[in-house]
Amino acid sequence: MRYVSTRGHDTALRASQAIVKGIADDGGLFVPAIMPSTGISPCELVGFNYNAHALWLLHRFLTNYSNAELVNCIDGAYNSRTFSAPDIAPITMVDNVAFLELCHGKTLAFKDIALSILPRLMTMALRKAGNEKTQVILTATSGDTGVSALEGFKDVPGTKIIVFYPENGVSVIQKRHMTTMTGSNVHVFGVKGNFDDAQSEVKRLFLNNELKEKIAADGFEFSSANSINIGRLIPQMVYYFHAYSQLIRGGMTSGDAVNFIVPTGNFGNILAGYYAKKMGLPIDKLICASNSNKVLFDYFDTGVFDSSRPFNITSSPSMDILVPSNFERLVYDLCRHDLKGRLEKLSAKEQFQMDVPKDFVGFFATEAEVRDAIKHVFTEHKYLIDPHTAVAYIAYEKFRGANGRDAGMGAKGNEGKNIIISTASPYKFAKTVMTSLDSSYEKYDDFDLLEKMAEVTKGHVPPQFEGLRTRQVIHKQAIGVNEMESAVLKVLGTTPATE
Repeated sequence: MRYVSTRGHDTALRASQAIVKGIADDGGLFVPAIMPSTGISPCELVGFNYNAHALWLLHRFLTNYSNAELVNCIDGAYNSRTFSAPDIAPITMVDNVAFLELCHGKTLAFKDIALSILPRLMTMALRKAGNEKTQVILTATSGDTGVSALEGFKDVPGTKIIVFYPENGVSVIQKRHMTTMTGSNVHVFGVKGNFDDAQSEVKRLFLNNELKEKIAADGFEFSSANSINIGRLIPQMVYYFHAYSQLIRGGMTSGDAVNFIVPTGNFGNILAGYYAKKMGLPIDKLICASNSNKVLFDYFDTGVFDSSRPFNITSSPSMDILVPSNFERLVYDLCRHDLKGRLEKLSAKEQFQMDVPKDFVGFFATEAEVRDAIKHVFTEHKYLIDPHTAVAYIAYEKFRGANGRDAGMGAKGNEGKNIIISTASPYKFAKTVMTSLDSSYEKYDDFDLLEKMAEVTKGHVPPQFEGLRTRQVIHKQAIGVNEMESAVLKVLGTTPATE
């Protein structure tokens, strides 16, 4: 298996090389040169646990890792020390819809699934190549990626991790997690701007040859933990197969098509589902759920992609994105005959047209709808969801409404074949969740509300939040976007070019 750049100029690389590199020299993202097929029917995977599903799939994509190397990485990533759920990504049925819970890792967010294994794949790749340079994991985050990446890479030998987050664009809990993160190789900066601003600057740094040469002279090279890294994207495909197998174990007929409803920001999560479908997993529709930053909904509705619009800060910050990086991979897949112009417009934030693939359909949720959904699901079913999952639930309801209450439920039109991807624990967004249940909770701060949530659900505050309120804030800097390069050079002990 080789990996090529979406922009067509980079030499095809082996999997381990693409993972270390993160982003191609021409600014493109790495994609598989050929998409492998499953080679078997879904029912043959039913007896697999999560680790077996991961080995089966990663073996098809990461072909220059040995079987023993993959087992080492997988078993180190997915175990009782790293995930509280024995099955890693379990399904909970709520009123005939399946919630695929991806929030049982160390930071209670779906990013833990891929970011538990990415550091292991990367260090294994460096060892295989005899690469002794320190990897500088340069990452912009809209919230959860930063926390999960910091947790995954902290104190990993041969790495430094630098995370940039929008200073006023993450939840109080997300911010406290990042700014209190320990680790000798950990560096965190707030950015006076939104996620798109930070992400654009990170991409610019990746493409700055003068900067890369400068840090290389001091023994450093850039890599990424965002879903722009193919080593992040491929492990996310695993839980689509794992979810399908769970439905078969629950009585669904193997081969029946299902729909996945995915709360979508940077387009990596839903793209992993698209790749799984291209491999042969029986997926009918990938339902793209957007918040009021509905650039993706508008594309799937009209065929016009236009990111030039006002930016909204919402209660689902991981989806507050107008320029989803992974959309470039979809453009590559659909438009190779006329790719260059569209990618130039995508990079320049100019609108362009592109046929909408039949695999996708989009819906969006307003802030009022998010709050109503959180309250409704808990009141009716005693199941508490976070704002991102609420966006997906609303998309599911709108999908059902658009197709008739019992239509669009898979190839045979049956209930029980819809899977909502639940991306985060409600504890991460305590203020939004609890005030959605009852406005009287508005008087409490986020940390008091953790205890209130435990009382309401008759549960316990997750251990990840114990002492979070009083934990020492280590990373206090908030910088301008134009200061990000200098911040990187300072972290690496390299004299900024302006001095």
